[in-house]
Amino acid sequence: MTEPQAHLLVVDDDERIRGLLQKFLIRNGFLVSVARDAAQARRLLGGLEFDLLVLDVMMPGENGIALTRDLRAKSGVPILLLTAKGESANRIEGLEAGADDYLVKPFEPKELLLRINAILRRVPAARPEVAVPKVLHLGAVRYDPERGELWRGDEPVRLTATEAQLMRIFAARPGEPVSREALVGDLGATEADSAEKAQERAVDVQITRLRRKIEADPKQPRYLQTVRGAGYMLQPD
Repeated sequence: MTEPQAHLLVVDDDERIRGLLQKFLIRNGFLVSVARDAAQARRLLGGLEFDLLVLDVMMPGENGIALTRDLRAKSGVPILLLTAKGESANRIEGLEAGADDYLVKPFEPKELLLRINAILRRVPAARPEVAVPKVLHLGAVRYDPERGELWRGDEPVRLTATEAQLMRIFAARPGEPVSREALVGDLGATEADSAEKAQERAVDVQITRLRRKIEADPKQPRYLQTVRGAGYMLQPD
């Protein structure tokens, strides 16, 4: 039986780029819907489920960063941002808004494909390779490694695909430091990600976002700790 096709939503105000991306991604086995702006994207999201969104940053009206930030408050759907701005500050802004990755225009179609597939590989709930407690308690938050779910009391805490993958990595090794270099590899960096320091900085941003969902005081983390010279470590109760 063949695997079901992932359904992507491409949002770009440039009709030519929209069409080219749609044709390319369809040729590579995806179902692809398109939207010309954030308003149309919202209408589609209201009636359809998508496995990943590809959003242009520079759009008239609500831009891709604002749309990402708003969607992330409601959903964990993976988001890949496209932009003509390549400065590290712009990349960090996109990641802090909740994007899973950030690709600078112009780009090779193969690179887009690599990044989409890397993000999608993080989404399925991976079974832990080692025995871990059924539920990890992190103060007022609890994490179910088997289900890949984070809860605060009776309320589920939405995780992005990258945040979910980070939790799986840490939950499989509670009390054990994981280096930033290892996290870069585990999170699916592509060959195009040649700037190692930039990738490690991106991991730091993801850790900061995850701490906001776990810690009572993210600036003084109790559960997702920084281990000097060794990386990061999840320390459950």
